[in-house]
Amino acid sequence: MSGFDLDGFLPYQLTVLAGRMSRAFSERYRQKFGISIPEWRVVAHLSQTGPVSVREIFERVDMDKSKVSRAAARLEVAGYVTKRPHPEDRRLVELSLSDKGKAMMAELGPIADSFETEMLGELGPEAEDFRRAVRRLLEMTG
Repeated sequence: MSGFDLDGFLPYQLTVLAGRMSRAFSERYRQKFGISIPEWRVVAHLSQTGPVSVREIFERVDMDKSKVSRAAARLEVAGYVTKRPHPEDRRLVELSLSDKGKAMMAELGPIADSFETEMLGELGPEAEDFRRAVRRLLEMTG
């Protein structure tokens, strides 16, 4: 075999870390609200942007279009999201948070902030350097 070390490969480490952090955070909201990780990403995005198309969400949250569509459909059934034809392109659907979705996000925001504070607290004085490095990698790859 080659000298390649998958466990030490940064993209692999970041993928594993992101998955673990998403699952750990989802434990904080799944029980109370009954939403999945993809559903969280959709409502969180909608809480920041207002009405947008499925296309705009999947481009921003790095999920397959089909996952975003399924998540949006489940969120609509649960009453967290409303759908309507896109005002400029009738082929698209525009999503927005319902009043129930806005209320859920009002509760989820502090939960997300608390989770982030805990994770950064684990890094101690290295937390700000880590944030800076992540921002730089996102800028390089975006």
